[in-house]
Order: sequence, then C-alpha cells, then structure tokens
Amino acid sequence: MIRFLVDTGAWYALADRRDPDHEDVALCLHERAGRLLTTNFVFDESVTLIRYRLGSGAARAFGERLLSGGAARMVAVTRRDETRAWEIFTRYRDKSFSYTDCTSFAVMQRLGIETAVAIDDDFRSFGLACLP
Repeated sequence: MIRFLVDTGAWYALADRRDPDHEDVALCLHERAGRLLTTNFVFDESVTLIRYRLGSGAARAFGERLLSGGAARMVAVTRRDETRAWEIFTRYRDKSFSYTDCTSFAVMQRLGIETAVAIDDDFRSFGLACLP
C-alpha cells in the first residue's frame, strides 16, 4: 500500500477554509484516507501555526482530530531520524529546509515513503514527489 506523509502546510490549508489550497488539499487527503501519516514534529508545528493564525479553538479541534487517529497515523521521530535530519540540515546549506522538514525527510527515507502532501517546494527540492 502506498503511503503519504502530510506536512504542516497541507494541515494548515485543511484547517483554514479561506486558504487558497484548502479545496485541493481537502480532496487530496480525502482520496488517500487510511494511507496518511504525519509526525509528532509536524503535529507540533501545525497545531502551533493554527493556534497563532486561526485561534486556540481551531488548534484544539485540529489537535483532537489528529490525536484521535481520524485524519492520519502519527509516527514518532526517532533519535536515529533526528541524527539523519541533522545531517540533512547541515549538508544542504543552500536550501531553506526547516529542521522539522528534515525530520520528515528522514522519516520518509526510513519508511520508504516517496510522496508528501505538501504546499511548499522543500520536499520537491529534496527530490521527493508532492501532492496535491
């Protein structure tokens, strides 16, 4: 079964109905239900971003949905993933990868996931496929 890792930008677009990518992301996630993963680092980044931009109620609703397992399976970033993420972060100095993105790259490598649901171009820059 092909699995997909969902990044912060996609979660935010899903949470914000006014976001220009909302409809595309919502459809993309719906079509891949049951095959979606995200990480605890992406969860942290997403719930914080949603709280700052949309308020604590929206962040709480998003967090509860994700933590219940209803939207995606949460994968914990391991110590080995963090070591790999740091290697990526320090190697690609010409890129603007966040450390959280680097942990996602490491998890994707570990789990053999080739496609992310992501809005920004960082995953493509790292050589991964992106949806929507």
